[in-house]
Amino acid sequence: MTKEFVCEYISDKIIKEGNFIRITFFDIRVRHNLSADEVEEFLKEAKEILEDKDYQVYFTTAKYTYKHEQRIVQDNEYLIAIKDDENNKRQ
Repeated sequence: MTKEFVCEYISDKIIKEGNFIRITFFDIRVRHNLSADEVEEFLKEAKEILEDKDYQVYFTTAKYTYKHEQRIVQDNEYLIAIKDDENNKRQ
């Protein structure tokens, strides 16, 4: 897994999902075949990239608010990233 892979993956997610990005266990571990160590590195890089693009980043079991609804990052989700705007207020 390279930094280039992470950048391309995040860019693709932003294009496809916009202001609400979900990165799941299935997508990273199964579809992209990353090891546990690679997942840790991937999530660290992804967090940095997303925060630089003004996303709020939440990891498994964290609480967040999206469209005025309180939610929790589920066990099968590694990361949720939300672009701040008037409809998505950070807690």
